[in-house]
Amino acid sequence: MNSSKTFVRLAPWVFTIGLFVFWEVICLAFQIPEFFLPPPTAVFKATYDYWPAILRNSWITLEATMVGFLMAVGFGLLLGLVIGWSRTIYAGIYPLMIGFNAIPKVAVVPILVLWFGIGFIPAVLTAFLISFFPIVVNVATGLATIEPELEDVLKALGASKLDIMRKVGIPRSLPYFFGSLKVAITLAFVGTVVSESVASNNGIGNLMLQAQAQFNVPLIFAGLLALAVLGIVMYWVMAVLEQRMTGWAQRSGFAQN
Repeated sequence: MNSSKTFVRLAPWVFTIGLFVFWEVICLAFQIPEFFLPPPTAVFKATYDYWPAILRNSWITLEATMVGFLMAVGFGLLLGLVIGWSRTIYAGIYPLMIGFNAIPKVAVVPILVLWFGIGFIPAVLTAFLISFFPIVVNVATGLATIEPELEDVLKALGASKLDIMRKVGIPRSLPYFFGSLKVAITLAFVGTVVSESVASNNGIGNLMLQAQAQFNVPLIFAGLLALAVLGIVMYWVMAVLEQRMTGWAQRSGFAQN
């Protein structure tokens, strides 16, 4: 059992190192040009050479992402509660939500630039717009899937609609809510980088755009590596938060594996 747990903890590192080794071997074996696909050694060298710029722009991207993500959490939770409160509201608003989510957010960035100019605010709003939908859907689903039989029994016992939502619906939707945070935080990074690459003078997106203009492909991959690290760290934070808050809802068999 202990050896199994040890392997599970080491598995991410083993697979990550194996991926980089495979990547390096492929580049060397097939002599792939660096301007087409740089090997990991070139990417790590670019990360070392440009680490001040990468660190500074990573912080800017992280800041905009977290602001937009926190806005999405607050708005998504509130709207999810409203939509899940009534099946009529759910049926009326949900199609509009799907239509809004189907709009490519990169097409919205020019509008945000017209309204707020280039810089920090469009990046925050793009992160917000692209990440709040999973939160709304999961919270609303958690509330809307309360069994009608259970509601009838609770109403027969004298519970009001507010009592049912407060004591049954909201606790029931917590696993959905905290699970959606892991999806939303990764989408928030996507929104921020999209906005930075279109309408910003800072951030990882802008850094990668400048590297593209200079045909500095290793720096582009270094920017992607920085985004991957940020995404993994924030996903892990959301996973820990989910485990702390809704550990009671997870399957015991999955937790032991």
